[in-house]
Amino acid sequence: MGSVKILCPKLVFHNADSGPGIHWLVGSPFFPPLTIVSSLRCIHALTSSDSTSPDLRQESEELRTLIIKGFEIIGALTFGNSDFEENARKSVDAACGLRKLLYGESQCENQPVIGAVAGLDGSDMRFFISESGHETSLESVTSIVYEDHPENYVWEKGCLLRCELPVKLPVYYAVNNPSDVEKAFSRATEAAVAKLRDPQAVYILETSSKASVDRPPRAIVRGVQLDFKTDLSKVWPLAVGGEGFDANSLSCSYFSMKSKAGSLIFSVENAATIQVGVLFNSLEKSSTPAAPFAEYLPVQEEARLLTVDIKLDILCFAAKELPLSYAVSSLVIPGLVDQINTLKNLILPNLLTQHPQLRPYHFNPPGVLHPITVFYELSFGETELKQVEVRRSLHSRLGLPYDRPLLRIANALDFSRLKSSGSESLQKGSTLLKDVHIGIPSSGVAGGAISLVQGSYEYHHYLQDGFNDSGWGCAYRSLQTIVSWFRLQNYTSIDVPSHREIQQSLVEIGDKDPSFVGSREWIGAIELSFVLDKLLGVTCKVINVRSGAELPEKCRELALHFETQGTPVMIGGGVLAYTLLGVDYNEASGDCGFLILDPHYTGTDDLKKIVNAGWCGWKKAVDNKGKNFFLHDKFYNLLLPQRPNMV
Repeated sequence: MGSVKILCPKLVFHNADSGPGIHWLVGSPFFPPLTIVSSLRCIHALTSSDSTSPDLRQESEELRTLIIKGFEIIGALTFGNSDFEENARKSVDAACGLRKLLYGESQCENQPVIGAVAGLDGSDMRFFISESGHETSLESVTSIVYEDHPENYVWEKGCLLRCELPVKLPVYYAVNNPSDVEKAFSRATEAAVAKLRDPQAVYILETSSKASVDRPPRAIVRGVQLDFKTDLSKVWPLAVGGEGFDANSLSCSYFSMKSKAGSLIFSVENAATIQVGVLFNSLEKSSTPAAPFAEYLPVQEEARLLTVDIKLDILCFAAKELPLSYAVSSLVIPGLVDQINTLKNLILPNLLTQHPQLRPYHFNPPGVLHPITVFYELSFGETELKQVEVRRSLHSRLGLPYDRPLLRIANALDFSRLKSSGSESLQKGSTLLKDVHIGIPSSGVAGGAISLVQGSYEYHHYLQDGFNDSGWGCAYRSLQTIVSWFRLQNYTSIDVPSHREIQQSLVEIGDKDPSFVGSREWIGAIELSFVLDKLLGVTCKVINVRSGAELPEKCRELALHFETQGTPVMIGGGVLAYTLLGVDYNEASGDCGFLILDPHYTGTDDLKKIVNAGWCGWKKAVDNKGKNFFLHDKFYNLLLPQRPNMV
């Protein structure tokens, strides 16, 4: 039997502590049939007592738009300690049932489906294949291949198509018969779908990055090029040069510019993206002249017009060699149709009482190789309980931790940074240096294990913002770096506080007298913990050491902090404060290094100068010349901010 290729890292499923259950396996028609790109947990069961009996209808409604076009369900994995082949049949049966709801009966005939099984702890994983999509014919897979560079595998082969389309749906209904609005709204959505599928509709494609000078910047595709039930697995061989391939038709690679020489970065953010626009008016000249006309539709009773504004925003994944006409007909148009129908179902229950503010957002959460699309209701903001529960269920489905906001709107993919001219727009927010430690050589600790800050931060130091705090503001600057970390990880939307705002916060909680505001008094780890609690609701752990000589003894505890919390640490001792970004620790020898971000720097934000001069770099407690970095006659407090438990 052929091998199964797995792109998601070692199929690390998040089911070990949640009992028996099912995971959907995601692949793509543009990859070999038995290639698993990702897995999504089934979160809806027919009964609460049996998680291995999925509610396929509810699952299909959510997955239809969550999984972008160009990826699809190709199998399922069941957890349990019972008979492996019996569970494999359950997996195939569930996957086939879900595929029929998502893609239709004809699309599922004679398609191979993966039935995978594993123990409750994720061990002893086995794969079976049903070549015809029936659970009665199973063959065991003996060869499992894990891809070393899965992101490269996906994005070297593929690109993204994005289509934004505002739509106005006119809904006429009788005032005395509110139930009539459901039929009227359905008619309006059906009319919009018909327009998208109209052969006279025109789709304009253009690249988000600068095209070669010998290529026109745009291409035009007529609406319907294929039957909408076309099986992409049958189209795809034609697109790469098989029999029937039209060599004159443009492919997606026309707009997919090659990476710069030597570039090895492949990710969603760096993927080639093709923007798709829609024109509903025909470009063809009519053979018969026509004059403008008005149509009068009499009604028997009082009627009203309700205009429902919706914004469609879809992403599709396509192989770079796929013809543009196929991409539009089999990916873009079905994606738009699915999104209209999903929005109709979400809006309809509250159409007259409260017009929901629903909008789609695209995310690329860590550990998931492809983007996902999520609908959020914006009426009450991101802290509203229903929105929190939606995000929590998505974290459960995607196997994301519950202590970090990875799917908030601020984390959504931002396609506006690329203009059609190819130049990047200015970054939003601060222009300060970010993540200055990246690329710094190792600490020199032999056999050490490095534990680093997780995520991004800004480098705040003396004399920034035209404010002279040299000699007294190092702890303030360290606090600003810490707040920037929470801001960039989207735990908060507040601006990084100024020195005066930090002082005002301490006065407001009663820690300082009013005269403290505007002064040049130092603050330490305890004051920083008060400010973080007041401004962000962040709690902190404080480690006290009597002497700088004792700091290496805290390396194991600091390593655990960076591995579990990942926040920057403030070290205060005597008259100095530093920001700690990581440790390099050899548990056997006790040797350790500290990755220090020094807020005492007073120069310009020149990254090379900062790193070369050691303002950000590894420091040994005692260097090779016998000099102590941490003073032995001073006590030190270490402030370890804790991640808030939120999604």
